[in-house]
Amino acid sequence: MTTLVFGHKAPDTDSTGSPLIWEWFLNHTGIDAKAVLLGKPNTEAEFVAKKWGFTLPDVIKDVENDQECVIVDTNNPAELPENINNAKVIAIIDHHKLTSGLETKNPINITIRPLACTATIMHQMMGSAATKMPKNVKGLMLSCILSDTLAFRSPTTTPMDKELAEKLADELNIDLHGYAGEMFAAKSDVSAFSEAELLRMDSKEYEVDGKKFRVSVLETTAPDVVLDRKKALIDAMPAVAKEDGVDQVLLFVVDILSEEATLLIPNDLTKTLAEKSFDAKVSGDSVVLPGMMSRKKQIIPNLKLS
Repeated sequence: MTTLVFGHKAPDTDSTGSPLIWEWFLNHTGIDAKAVLLGKPNTEAEFVAKKWGFTLPDVIKDVENDQECVIVDTNNPAELPENINNAKVIAIIDHHKLTSGLETKNPINITIRPLACTATIMHQMMGSAATKMPKNVKGLMLSCILSDTLAFRSPTTTPMDKELAEKLADELNIDLHGYAGEMFAAKSDVSAFSEAELLRMDSKEYEVDGKKFRVSVLETTAPDVVLDRKKALIDAMPAVAKEDGVDQVLLFVVDILSEEATLLIPNDLTKTLAEKSFDAKVSGDSVVLPGMMSRKKQIIPNLKLS
């Protein structure tokens, strides 16, 4: 049976690139594997795949009973196929906190390390096989690290992530920061997306004091392009929340260059959350949060309502 490799829903660059990287590794070691996606990837991930000559993996809606699979870049059942607990998960490779609810049929290999990027963990796990990576796989790995670290601006960045990215850029003879700029420009082009698509593009579900939130992050070098649509985004939030079974959508627009985030404030619930979570002074329909760059390390851990 072919082993499927996939990341989370609303796939970003790491959750698009890492399945392809692990597909190469498993096939290189004699295991028949295929990367798939759980949704349409964002514009940066599409740019990266094209840049390095990859066809985007097929999108699947669910997994069959007993389907062998490797989960990467998440361990949260809410971000995985509905039937995941009936599949045959054989491994998890991740860099997020451990989340309850995922069940497996047998003991499995789980690798969760406090690094900024799943691809960095994969490089460590490959051992000597990493030296056999073809140029395009190295390019994917570099892209995943640059994306997840925001070119080393994110507080999640570790020396291991940075060292590996610099090594890969040197081997590829590529200007690291120039290439990162191209990636971020691609990520910032959201003109073709509806407000509902933007609210779901890079989002995770999270419960805070009994309230369910869709925590959405849009990382961009052109925040005004998104913030000019602020009213339309706020107007779209109730319908998205209702369709997705959450109480509220939170949208953080992360300005990569200024290293700050703007949180939209559509109602008293989000105002309370902003003030309690980030010690912010809120007036109006948005608030700027200086230094806020990482959902994983800065946003999610601080969310509270009381």
